[in-house]
Amino acid sequence: MANLPAPIKDIQFIADEVLDLTGHYQKLGVHEELDAETFVTVLDEASKFLHEYVGPLNNPADEQGCRIDGNQVTTPDGFKELYKKYCESGWSSLDGDPEYGGQGLSYWLQLILGELNTYYCPGWSNYPGLTHGARELLDHFASDELQAKVLPKLTTGEWSGTMCLTEPQCGTDLGMVATAAKPADDGSYRLSGTKIFITSGEHDLTENILHLVLARLPDAPEGTKGISLFLVPKFLINDDLSVGERNGIAAASIEHKMGLNSSATCVMNLDDAKGYLIGQPNEGLKIMFTMMNGARLNTGIQGLAATQASYQNALEYAKDRLQMRAPEGPKYPNKPADPIIVHPDVRRMLLTQKAFAEGNRAMAYFAGQQLEVIKHSKNADEVNNAEQLLAFLIPIIKGFITETALEATTYGVQVYGGHGYIKEHGQEQWYRDARIFTLYEGTTGIQALDLVGRKLMYLQKGKIGQMADIIQDFLDNYDTPYNKQLQAALDAWHDITDFVAQSAMKDASEVGAASVDYLMMSGYVVLAYFWARLHNSAEHNKGQLGDDFYAGKQKTAAFYFAKILPRIESCQASIRSGSDSLMDIKVSEF
Repeated sequence: MANLPAPIKDIQFIADEVLDLTGHYQKLGVHEELDAETFVTVLDEASKFLHEYVGPLNNPADEQGCRIDGNQVTTPDGFKELYKKYCESGWSSLDGDPEYGGQGLSYWLQLILGELNTYYCPGWSNYPGLTHGARELLDHFASDELQAKVLPKLTTGEWSGTMCLTEPQCGTDLGMVATAAKPADDGSYRLSGTKIFITSGEHDLTENILHLVLARLPDAPEGTKGISLFLVPKFLINDDLSVGERNGIAAASIEHKMGLNSSATCVMNLDDAKGYLIGQPNEGLKIMFTMMNGARLNTGIQGLAATQASYQNALEYAKDRLQMRAPEGPKYPNKPADPIIVHPDVRRMLLTQKAFAEGNRAMAYFAGQQLEVIKHSKNADEVNNAEQLLAFLIPIIKGFITETALEATTYGVQVYGGHGYIKEHGQEQWYRDARIFTLYEGTTGIQALDLVGRKLMYLQKGKIGQMADIIQDFLDNYDTPYNKQLQAALDAWHDITDFVAQSAMKDASEVGAASVDYLMMSGYVVLAYFWARLHNSAEHNKGQLGDDFYAGKQKTAAFYFAKILPRIESCQASIRSGSDSLMDIKVSEF
């Protein structure tokens, strides 16, 4: 299986030349020491470390998977040593608060580290990824006393974190959470219940695991308004911050999954487990959305990492695999056949992967910028605008980028032909791993309902809002070969948004019927905007990345606008067909 270096030049291009990394930090007045050169140096070192120590474990870890004995989970061979080296090298604490042992670097840099972790080994990436999310939540909402207890070791990676949300009876409907929390005399709580699908719920990498658990207090209101959030450690924490006796939370089993085999997905039982309330009673779901939004952005980034890896593997294979001759005649007459990259359909599959990987990277990094504005800006209006924009973009990023990752990894397998179906080449693993990215942190259908039902209809009163304004501003101020197509796509997006809003007022089923098509159409239009920006940056480049690099970006933009953006026409047709064909059929008629 190939262990190809990550595309640092592509990351550099998006961060520096498209999204103006240096100007971004100067405007916020933070991380001004992190200029473009330093930024790339850090990422290059991260890539070298992960290429040497993580990449070689990807295939064997997938083959071996995780094992459970009693309630003890063992990760694949090499992970324990890798995790120790990862933390000692400082990668776990990259953007952590220096007060707790962190390096104080940018959140955006941390997001890209998550992309690199997934690129080299998706299963491995979840262990540091979940810990980072837990640390962020506790930094915002935990009491000062609890922060002092847990943040130092979460920041250094000595302890890890999880989020324990769903249960056997409720799935995504968290209003049905039944795990019970009872107040104890010492000010803590005792929790009992069962949680399922808990990523990194149990493992052997750290001396303690801190679980963020949704549960109900006695007499709590029904539904989502009655859910509170608790911190439940695997081992109790002594006054001197050392690890104490085992708490009443343990893994009952691990799931045997289609993909991400090296990531431990656990069923967790809580039996009178000691926990600590985070925030106010009955506000647990509101608080947890802080972590969930970050997790959804990171899942989108996992999708683009899988797309990138699939593309690079397929590209290498297509350059080497000899089969038939080019349609216009031999390109390599001294060889028995031409490499398959000469064939139009192979190029279609490669360019589709390339367009999704590189364009979606710009979309995800742009969202990362909004998170930094929210975190650092002193301007209240600027923060509010960034929050609204991010709220609208998150379901698109999570849903669209993971769905296109699934398409891309399918093409990656197809480029290999029969060899793509065989494990020894490793390409089929990317498809299996990408499949779960569309599912966890809320399926594509859930993201689509959030986008249309909550963000579009409720929060934005049936209007696209800021994202449309940003695209229009670009069209008004920059001249690219694709302005006419982008303007038409933006106008179509406005029109279909009005149609959905009006239809929803007449029939509530129209929201659900239109939602996934609307999410995908939104993704294609937003991605068109970013490809127009990529083309513009490549056309007016600084010249440091090479002529072929910039030409490749411009020609990929041409491919996107010619071959992929027209998909919005089928999305519109499906939306306008309404809900009748879905809702008229009786259950007995299925």
